[in-house]
Amino acid sequence: MELALEKKYRSLAAYFSESANQTITLKFEEIEKIMGYSLPSSAYLNYSWWKKTKAPARHYQAWTAAGYFVKYVQPNQYVVFGKTEAVPENEGHQDVLIIRPALHGDARFLSVLYKKSKMESKFLVYGQEQQEASAKKIRQQIIEWNQSGRSVILLAILNGEHVGYMKIAGNDSKRAAHRAEVDLVVQAHNNDMNILSALIQKSEEWAAEKGIKRFEITILEENAQARKLFEQNAYQVEGIRKSSVSVHDTLQNEVYMGKVFK
Repeated sequence: MELALEKKYRSLAAYFSESANQTITLKFEEIEKIMGYSLPSSAYLNYSWWKKTKAPARHYQAWTAAGYFVKYVQPNQYVVFGKTEAVPENEGHQDVLIIRPALHGDARFLSVLYKKSKMESKFLVYGQEQQEASAKKIRQQIIEWNQSGRSVILLAILNGEHVGYMKIAGNDSKRAAHRAEVDLVVQAHNNDMNILSALIQKSEEWAAEKGIKRFEITILEENAQARKLFEQNAYQVEGIRKSSVSVHDTLQNEVYMGKVFK
């Protein structure tokens, strides 16, 4: 009987379980982005670390449990995984998307994502100026939120790259403990609407686990794409604040939306 997979490799296992590709090539940094943890030094330097399939090692279960094996390793660069069972030739490469809570090891990558979202994102729920944050500040927030159990940052990881996130900020007040504020950003991508939908679905699963009954979000009125997406997911407009925020020296309205879970 094999021992349970270590916690740090569980997200990597989820990634492989979601894939139906015959071959997967991942850079070491992409693997760490999927995991939210750093790989051990031996993984960077030794081919043998990747080829181990016997106790006391357990990391290999992350891919072998999903039917993959290590085909090739370029030390300090990338790893090629192959599917044990052949995939039909007419099935091309499929994107692999996973959503997981951010860990403190994600802070550096999240900081980069925040900065990139200012320049590239087609979908900023609120304002670009809110995306400024240092890795240190993000790391501190992740640790505090994970400890509280009432707040979380959900990461969207597509093919080993962080492509979006959803912040869920809970309320410490006893009277308002049933509600949380959400913020959502996804980079420009062909699958951006699928990524957004996956984040929203995962956020509601998380809310159900935590006993949260209501989500609230503030959207710039001119962001019709955001409003439409949330309306499609049963969010309702609850009010509009006129000329309440200045964006690029232009006063804009804010739309308040909410959703109550049954």
